[in-house]
Amino acid sequence: MNLAIKGGKPLRTKPWPKWPIWDSREEKQLLEVLHSGYWGIGGKKNEEFAKKFAEYQGAKYGVTCANGTVAIEIALRALDIGYGDEVITTAYTFMATAQAILYVNAKPVFVDIEEDTYNIDPSQIEEAITDRTKAIIPVHVGGAPANMDEIMKIAKKYNLHVIEDAAQAHGAKWGDRGAGTIGEYGTFSFQSSKNLTAGEGGIILTNSEELADRAWSYMNCGRVRKGKWYQHVVLGSNYRMTEFQAAILLAQLERAEELFKKREENARYLTKRLEEIEGIEPLKYPSKARPAYHLYIFKYKKEYFNNLPKHKFIEAMVAEGIPCKPGYIPLYKMEAFTNFKLPCGEGKFGDYCSKLHLPVTEKACYEEAIWLPQFVLLGEKEDMDDIAEAIIKIKKNIRELT
Repeated sequence: MNLAIKGGKPLRTKPWPKWPIWDSREEKQLLEVLHSGYWGIGGKKNEEFAKKFAEYQGAKYGVTCANGTVAIEIALRALDIGYGDEVITTAYTFMATAQAILYVNAKPVFVDIEEDTYNIDPSQIEEAITDRTKAIIPVHVGGAPANMDEIMKIAKKYNLHVIEDAAQAHGAKWGDRGAGTIGEYGTFSFQSSKNLTAGEGGIILTNSEELADRAWSYMNCGRVRKGKWYQHVVLGSNYRMTEFQAAILLAQLERAEELFKKREENARYLTKRLEEIEGIEPLKYPSKARPAYHLYIFKYKKEYFNNLPKHKFIEAMVAEGIPCKPGYIPLYKMEAFTNFKLPCGEGKFGDYCSKLHLPVTEKACYEEAIWLPQFVLLGEKEDMDDIAEAIIKIKKNIRELT
């Protein structure tokens, strides 16, 4: 037997680049917070990071928060989206996108994705609009911006809010504009796997001072900026980020563009290699999109691999030393939503979900989509070659698996 999963020698035993990356800059920032005595309220690191990250993405204002999930929730609340409203989004995303909508007592309405990008398909949005639709949440899947030109046209036509879920899109651009700066709000995550991380954390970007103040209020227990401590004007919550997290992120931001370019360079090379393999199709992004490559996603066509199921292909790749994953399942198939009661007496959210069939989403989830994590793109060209060669090895020895 030649394949590692059948007892053969793995193609790769060399470790991949470690993540997260840190050095003396993180240590220095953390010690400054430690010695300052201001570990939360009263510190200056959150404000400094919010300003610098907003500038990095090209927004006017930033409001830090506890994580990417509450960032979306805060944005929804700040736009007065709630009881009985509908929000159009994609089912090909982490469940937090839909969770945040449900948390404000609104209803997620799922539409299908584009075959080439796995981002929300703008052509599917209009027919999903009802008199209860209040917003669209496009998700920049894997760090690749959705088609914001078309989405903003639809939003303008129907007077809808747009919140960009840019959790994976640090540094990404659509044309000359940063991801998360085109809609009224853009939300980001700094969870452990993200291209910019403090273990946890989030931020909300906007170009409106009024919307920034509203987001800040919902993030900080309903308080008013520069107001009295016990003056609460909305039902916000304690969604604050600690000063330690902001300190780490300030250091992380210093090397963000360097790592962005490294991922971008390796992604281009890997795409060229994978395009040479029949049955493997890297996603194809519009020329206006500059992806952040939080994920490198390619399509697996089983008919070129003797009809080997996707999960078996992934098992074989992992055995060869390539850390790939199957990715999401459609959100409307999530058990967590089955018994969740919708507002306005509509019954269970699961009743709505059970009627859905989004063919492109389901094909991606169950048959085609293969994910590589961002840290593999921090290696060298030889590491990208290993990914391609592992696929070639499996294809040449496919009868060992079928």
